[in-house]
Amino acid sequence: MAKKQQIAADTRPWRDPDAKPFVRIRNVTKKFGDVAAVADVSLDIFKGELFCLLGGSGSGKSTLLRMLAGFEDPTSGTIEIDGQDMAGVAPYDRPINMMFQSYALFPHMSVTQNIGYGLKREGMPKAEIAARVEELLKLVKLEAYGARKPHQLSGGQRQRVALARALAKRPKLLLLDEPLGALDKKLREETQFELVKIQETLGVTFIVVTHDQEEAMSLATRIGVMNQGEIAMIGEPTEIYEYPNSRFVAGFIGSVNMFEGVVTEDEPDHVRIRSAELGCDIYVGHGVACAPDQTLWWAIRPEKIVLTRDKPSADGALGEVNMTEGFVEDIAYLGDMTVYQVKLPDGKYMRVTKANSLRGDPDAISWDEHVWASWGKSAGSVLVS
Repeated sequence: MAKKQQIAADTRPWRDPDAKPFVRIRNVTKKFGDVAAVADVSLDIFKGELFCLLGGSGSGKSTLLRMLAGFEDPTSGTIEIDGQDMAGVAPYDRPINMMFQSYALFPHMSVTQNIGYGLKREGMPKAEIAARVEELLKLVKLEAYGARKPHQLSGGQRQRVALARALAKRPKLLLLDEPLGALDKKLREETQFELVKIQETLGVTFIVVTHDQEEAMSLATRIGVMNQGEIAMIGEPTEIYEYPNSRFVAGFIGSVNMFEGVVTEDEPDHVRIRSAELGCDIYVGHGVACAPDQTLWWAIRPEKIVLTRDKPSADGALGEVNMTEGFVEDIAYLGDMTVYQVKLPDGKYMRVTKANSLRGDPDAISWDEHVWASWGKSAGSVLVS
């Protein structure tokens, strides 16, 4: 396991300041009239990455993808792919292909004909087309479906046919616009792992646009979170989730509790925050770049909080920090975990999740119980914006 982790760590070129990006986006802006759909975005993506552009509706992610594809021209800024400036390069002359959310399969053609269509248009010999299509059918596990028409396939099978067609011409870069959006939840989860395996097998650079946070976390080597045309944060999934750089990112990725507070102690190795909303002092075990008495926000994920009936023991040196009381107003049982909605003294709510490791736990906390919530000194994130 240690060796595997070491290999994984060594194949993250974005951590190497001397690594050359495969896709280089510099100060790209796209305006429609007076509205900037994409505003001064700079981004490096490296060869072999599965990079996700994540954002809500209107965040600019699809516009950025269309500029990479050549369907839109930047108002200003530059886009380079594999060292070549894409200014003035037509979509069909770029070393890329694009897979659309609708899949856009030809209904009158078989699976084999759909996959080989682009190769046939290029004039590739029939024998070579047949060999390439056979290779791709095997890759997407549809060897037995080559003669079927799209309407005879499930949603997941159509998705894989569209992927195979997009890969047929061996693009250096594949753009995927909401590739799993048309699938139901269970199939989407299964297909996520298949997509990652295919990408790793081929080594093609993928850029995926999605609004689904779980999908981005499951697929990506790195995620670029977009908001109002700008990149709010770029990072590996663990960085985005555990160490968000703003209230927007913390709130957009997963579930989070956010509390306002004022800094009362500011030392190199810790800060102490007094939060009226939370009803206690928060002790954070590292320094924070902030001004004395500054108002800031503390964010903590629901799974980082421990619920108990009894009051936790106070730290002798620090006093009663990192604990507050409330009562359980609502509970949602989700099978793998239970979600508790805890009402705090000032009326604000705290969301707490607990993994259901025991089957039918008779000692589980129930509705209307008085509880204590506590957490560690490194459990949350301090956010100044």
